[in-house]
Amino acid sequence: MSPEQQKLLHGYQDNWNSLPAERQQALARGSQRWLSMTPEQKAGAQQRFSQWRAMPPEQRQLLRQRWQQFKALPPERQQRVREQFNRFRAMPPERRQELRQQWRQMTPEQRRRVIQRAPPPRAAAPRPPAPHPPAQHRYPR
Repeated sequence: MSPEQQKLLHGYQDNWNSLPAERQQALARGSQRWLSMTPEQKAGAQQRFSQWRAMPPEQRQLLRQRWQQFKALPPERQQRVREQFNRFRAMPPERRQELRQQWRQMTPEQRRRVIQRAPPPRAAAPRPPAPHPPAQHRYPR
């Protein structure tokens, strides 16, 4: 690790060798990512971390489960979820609140139907038709 990464992770210095290798790698990656962030990105990350720490453990566990469910989706489905989330986030706050209220009032079955009716991911531009193969001549037997 670079000296800057070591400085960031100084709080782990005493027990670094007792940490599992996966945890060490995750911390090293995180410190590298942190060092590459702009001041605005760092401020946003600090805010999200503060919100995370303020959550009750049950809510954190629920978010971890949802993240694992998302990561288990096929890549095209993940992209579709991201696009839908970005469309939702771009809506005016009043419209988002209306949709949240509608969602809360739905039964689980109604919610499943809404999810199933969601439009499929956008397809690429249609390809031009392939040229027809030459006609096959059939000879009499």
